[in-house]
Amino acid sequence: MGNYRIYVYAICKNEAKFAARWMGSMSEADGVYVLDTGSEDGSAELLRSLGAHVETEVVTPWRFDAARNRSLAMVPEDGDLCVCTDLDEVFRPGWRAAMEAALDRGARQVRYRYTWSFLPDGSEGVVFWTEKAHSRRGWRWVHPVHEVLQWTGEGVPRAVRAEGVQLDHHPDPQKSRAQYLPLLEQAVAEDPENDRNLHYLGREYLFRGMWKECEETLLRHLALPGADWEDERCASMRYLARAALRQGREGDAERWLLRAAAEAPWLREPWLEASGLAAARGDWSGSLYFAERALAIRERGQTYINEAESWGPRPYDLAAVAAYYAGQRGKALVYGQEALRLAPEDPRLQKNLEYYRAAT
Repeated sequence: MGNYRIYVYAICKNEAKFAARWMGSMSEADGVYVLDTGSEDGSAELLRSLGAHVETEVVTPWRFDAARNRSLAMVPEDGDLCVCTDLDEVFRPGWRAAMEAALDRGARQVRYRYTWSFLPDGSEGVVFWTEKAHSRRGWRWVHPVHEVLQWTGEGVPRAVRAEGVQLDHHPDPQKSRAQYLPLLEQAVAEDPENDRNLHYLGREYLFRGMWKECEETLLRHLALPGADWEDERCASMRYLARAALRQGREGDAERWLLRAAAEAPWLREPWLEASGLAAARGDWSGSLYFAERALAIRERGQTYINEAESWGPRPYDLAAVAAYYAGQRGKALVYGQEALRLAPEDPRLQKNLEYYRAAT
């Protein structure tokens, strides 16, 4: 194993509540570098007292890529690996050794497991693999929001998966997302052919109930020649189905969900949404079929295109209810037991299981 220099870098604004926890989890690094972008809660001073190298600079006009690039510039040139994290994220112990093992294999970028959200009971919600650890030179951040690393060096950088690294995200639920929409609109204006940003913008319109804008943007995404990643196309179709359903166009919603399932049949999400729609219409055989198609998928994908409910009790619950009303009471009991195992305190699932047992 080589004698590597590993540095953590981050941007910060009013994150004093997370500072100590974050610094503790980053303690395996050889140095921590933070760009404070205008905190008013003493974040900069607290981080310095905990050992971080902190500079303060207000980025105007605000954009995440500019701030990330400024923070990266703070990292010493002798770094073998630069690890970008946010202050609401926590590495579990042992992450450095796993990343050093990736460097031993020639990594210029390291992929690692990231839990983006947790459920109320503490179990994992959305999980995917991310790659915000990289060599010191040859990289820059791009896009005003939902920024990503772009390679600017020669050749193709070697990306290595680091087994054993786990980064957990514990965000502040009170933090505003107000800046996301204008920044996404700016990102699309800067690069109208960027399929990723169009997808994110359409999703943001969906979150805000802007149905017309949502549909127009996601249709633009699907029409782009470069929009060829099936998982993301599937998600756009699912969002179009949600927008149609919220506007009372059930037939359009059904058609979009069937297209979504055909686009990426290896994902649970389209099957699960199709099962829910069929259940709402009283199509119990259809709901059971779609739920079982979802449950036949045993492995969660490694990309961000996954949703927490697909890997919790919901697919089993949908399958149980559909089986019960379709007259398949034995199946209902089996699926109902599994749903309750995943959410043992849920009173509705408890009551449903009593019905299933009484019917068998």
